[in-house]
Amino acid sequence: MIDYFELLQEQRRPHLEVAALKQHFLQLSSAEHPDRFHTAPEEERQRANQRYAALNTAYICLREPKERLRHLLELESPARLKDIQRIPPGTMDLFVEVGQLCRDVDAFLAERNQVTSPILKVQWFQKGLEWTDKLNTVQQRVNAKRNELTAELEQMNTAWEQAPPPGAPDRPAALPLERLEQIYRTFSYTSRWTEQIQEHLVQLSC
Repeated sequence: MIDYFELLQEQRRPHLEVAALKQHFLQLSSAEHPDRFHTAPEEERQRANQRYAALNTAYICLREPKERLRHLLELESPARLKDIQRIPPGTMDLFVEVGQLCRDVDAFLAERNQVTSPILKVQWFQKGLEWTDKLNTVQQRVNAKRNELTAELEQMNTAWEQAPPPGAPDRPAALPLERLEQIYRTFSYTSRWTEQIQEHLVQLSC
């Protein structure tokens, strides 16, 4: 498995500053950009394209918390990703709330689509605004959860910075991998909830 942290010359850690990561990526990838090799022999151009593509893939992975944590877990403890469908601790309330709200909005949309009277359409438009407000309120709660987890990841960096080097037999015991797995699964859910909420907001605006 390619270590994207190593490829981008970043130390393995749960939290990365995205702006700094982008700047680092641009510095590394500029030397491999295909435009620099347009007059080079075919074999050299292909190697440059492969290196540039690998750097780009690594950057796309590490800039997103969910993908970064998944990759970190794959590097440190791949067995922990076998059961990612379990609901992480502290997220059940949001899990239930988002699910119920989306079902309620689906029911509202189904009824609204049956309305043909212009007067009734105005009334249903007002009701749609109320559902939009509810969705936005829940999205704020989801965002707050993500921000809370991001702050925790930043604090967890210390454990990775102080841990034995990769490959050392005592490294796994020095890392909070169980908590990292929980945070990864929570990020997976928050991403899914955001997609569901945004999808319903679009439908309400139509």
